[in-house]
Amino acid sequence: MSTPDNWQKSSYSGSGDGNACVEIAHRHTHIAIRDSKALAGASLSFPSRSFASFLDALKSAHFTR
Repeated sequence: MSTPDNWQKSSYSGSGDGNACVEIAHRHTHIAIRDSKALAGASLSFPSRSFASFLDALKSAHFTR
């Protein structure tokens, strides 16, 4: 997959320059994710449907530390 140019940060990126987060980019069939502190670093790519299922699981789960 080529590197997407339409990266978006979460509204939860933190204060200041907002670099304490991950960014996502939407492609036709995939979602790419990268660390906002390492823009030139590697990114991960997931099929859109799998990523949507992952987000749904995160939203419905109760995580404890």
